Amino acid sequence: MLVGQYSVGKTSFIRYLLGRDFPGQRIGPEPTTDRFTVLLNGPEERTIPGNALSVHPDLPFRGLERFGVSFLSRFEGSQLPSSVLKSITLIDTPGILSGEKQRTNRGYDFTKVVAWFAERADLIILLFDAHKLDISDELKGAIDALKGHEDKIRCILNKADQIDRQQLMRVYGALLWSLGKTMSSPEVARVYVGSFWEEPLKSMDNADLFEMEEKDLMKDLAILPRQSAVRKINELVKRIRKVKTLSYIIGYLKDQMPNLMGKEKKQQKLINDLPNVFRTIMKKYNLSPGDFPDITQMSEKLKDTKFSEFHTLKEEQIALLDKCLMSDIPKLMEELPSEKDTPEVLRRKMGSASLNNPDSMNVPVPTRNGKFGKKEDSGSANPFGYSEDVEEKYWALQDSADRLFDSFQALGPEGGFLPPAVAKEVLLKTGLGKEQLRQIWNLSDIDRDGFLDHHEYVVAMFLCDAVIQKKKPIPEQLPSSVIPPSKKALMKDF
Repeated sequence: MLVGQYSVGKTSFIRYLLGRDFPGQRIGPEPTTDRFTVLLNGPEERTIPGNALSVHPDLPFRGLERFGVSFLSRFEGSQLPSSVLKSITLIDTPGILSGEKQRTNRGYDFTKVVAWFAERADLIILLFDAHKLDISDELKGAIDALKGHEDKIRCILNKADQIDRQQLMRVYGALLWSLGKTMSSPEVARVYVGSFWEEPLKSMDNADLFEMEEKDLMKDLAILPRQSAVRKINELVKRIRKVKTLSYIIGYLKDQMPNLMGKEKKQQKLINDLPNVFRTIMKKYNLSPGDFPDITQMSEKLKDTKFSEFHTLKEEQIALLDKCLMSDIPKLMEELPSEKDTPEVLRRKMGSASLNNPDSMNVPVPTRNGKFGKKEDSGSANPFGYSEDVEEKYWALQDSADRLFDSFQALGPEGGFLPPAVAKEVLLKTGLGKEQLRQIWNLSDIDRDGFLDHHEYVVAMFLCDAVIQKKKPIPEQLPSSVIPPSKKALMKDF
C-alpha cells in the first residue's frame, strides 16, 4: 500500500514498477488520484467498480462494505496482465491535502480505511516529496492509524535528484526529525532516497547513492511473497493476544457490575477509572501492556455498551487461545522453510522450482541503469547471462552452478555454507592428493572464512575436474572468468 500527500509520485512509482500504464491511471502535478485503486493481475485490461469488488467471492475486500456507498464509489480495481501483479497486489491511495475542507468533503473516514488496509498489507510505503516535507493533519492521522504496524512501514524520499548534495543532507535530516515527532516509535524508519520513476536523473551528483537505494527498495519488494506466510502468522498471533486481553477486560468489567441497582453509575465509574482497571487486569493475569487497546478509543466505545449485558469470562475459551499460541502456532511455524531442513523437506515445503535458483526473486522488479547515467544492464534479464565483454558480471561457470546446485543442497549446507568437515570429505572422494586439494581449497575459499558456499563449491569442483579429466595443472591464481561476480571485489583486496 502506498500512502502520501498529493503529487509525491505514488502513481508514477507504480507505473515504474509495472513498466507500463494501467487502466484508470491519472498522473499530474495537481491532485489527480481521488480514489483508492487496487491493481490486480488479470487476462484483460479493465476497471472494476468498488461495489463489485466488495462482493467478489475471490477477493479479500468484503470488509470494506462497512464504510458505505460513499467510500465504495471512490474505490476501484484496475486489472491488467502483469508479471509483477502475479505475486503482489498494489494499493494506490488518494493524495492527501492539508486543511480541514478535504477531510469533511470525503464522505468517509479516510484514516479508518487506511487502518483497514494496513492490517492486511505486507508492506506500507510512505512517500514524501523532497520539496514539501510538511506533514498535514490528515497525513498525521493516517500515520497514527498505522500504529502497531511499524515493522511494515518503509519511507521514500522521492524526487531527490532535483536538489544538490547539501540540500539533500538537510532535507533528509528534516524528514527524519518530522517522522520522529509523528511516529511514536523509538526506532528510526527506513528511508529510501532517490527518484523512483523511469525518467533519467536531473542531477548526477548522487547517482551512485540513488542506484543503491533503488536496488535495496526493489529487493525489499521482491522478497515480499516469500515473507507473506510469516507475516500472516505474525498478524494471527497479534490478534490472538489482543482477543485474549480484550476477553479479560470484558470479563472483569462484567464481574464488577452490581446485580440489581446502580448499574449505570458503576459503569460510568469504571469507564472514568479505565487506566486503573487496565493496570489491575495486567497485574492479575500477567499480561503485556502492549496487548491492551488504546484507552481513549476504548473509553469511547464502552460508552455505547451496557456492561451488564457482557458475557461472563469462560476460562476454557482462554485455555483454547493459550493452546493455539503455545501449540498450534509453533506447529504451523514448523511448516515454513528453515535452515535446518534437508533439501527433500525444502522441496516439499517450497516446491522444487523454488530451489532451482537460490538467487531468483519472486517479483520481477525493474532494473534501469540508463537513468543513472550508466550503460543499460542487458545481461541481468537475459536467460543466457552476460557476455564475456562485461568482465565484472560474466562468469564462465554459471551453467555449472545451475547444474551442481542440487548436489550442493544434497550435502546439507548449514545456512548456505558447507562446513569444513563436509567439504573435506567431498574433496577427498575425488582421489586427488592432499597437496593438490590444499591448493584447490586455497583458490576456492575466496573469502577465507573456512566454509564453501554454493559458488565456491562450484569453483572447487571445476578445479578438481580440470585436474582429473583434462589433466591441467592447478593455476597459481584463478582466472577472472572463473571468479564468481559476487566475489570479484574480494579478489581486489588480496
